[in-house]
Amino acid sequence: MTMIQVKPIPAFSDNYIWCLIDQGGHKAAVVDPGDSEAVITALNKWNLQLEAIIITHHHMDHTGGIDGLLSSYSPQQIPVYGPENPNISQITHRLSEQMTFQLFGISFTTLAVPGHTLDHIALFAEQSPLGPIVFCGDTLFAGGCGRLFEGTPEMMLNSLNRLATLPDITKVYCAHEYTLANLDFARQVEPKNSLLIERIKEDQSKRNQKLPTLPSTINLELATNPFLRSSEQAVIEAANSHSDTKLINSTEVFAAIRKWKDNY
Repeated sequence: MTMIQVKPIPAFSDNYIWCLIDQGGHKAAVVDPGDSEAVITALNKWNLQLEAIIITHHHMDHTGGIDGLLSSYSPQQIPVYGPENPNISQITHRLSEQMTFQLFGISFTTLAVPGHTLDHIALFAEQSPLGPIVFCGDTLFAGGCGRLFEGTPEMMLNSLNRLATLPDITKVYCAHEYTLANLDFARQVEPKNSLLIERIKEDQSKRNQKLPTLPSTINLELATNPFLRSSEQAVIEAANSHSDTKLINSTEVFAAIRKWKDNY
């Protein structure tokens, strides 16, 4: 069986550029390389050859390193997989809903998950040597979700609900180390959630050791992430209380929690 790893390459103040590694072939693909120098340094350290670039959306902290990587590894033709957004001119393989592609023997399926941006996609592999995995960019975070820069609350909630239907054991590789801040907010929404309280302790311990809190899992997010829990009574009551309004449906609850978090 192909030996596969996923390792984080830290960038900027809190980004993770995920590196999918085929250990046997000393090959790598990177997800959302905002910083080319960080990637090049890591690949040289790990003795890996860049084989592909994957982009989830157009923000510069996810795309800013593409040109530097392409020029550094030229004349090799590096495929760049990404969304149907003509503004990301370097993309060679444009992906839309349910399109698939292969990397290191792993089949990835494209999920359209707009909300944070309109072009946002996630890449899901149900069968990999690591089990089910998803690279979800800035849509779903550990304990949170992305801000709504371009989409609507309904759009974002639909995208999160889509990710929530993935297998419970799916490893969630999001693009930022926002976990402790997100969980601090989640505790305001659900102060009596015992699983959340335990998660905070565990993730605080990881950060104290300078370890990533990621990947998370879908099961853990369903239990502790308020943005996946807008149909739960405790979350509904918290949203009603904070907004001082009787919210009618899960979209309104989600929108109220997202607004609360924006100003937290």
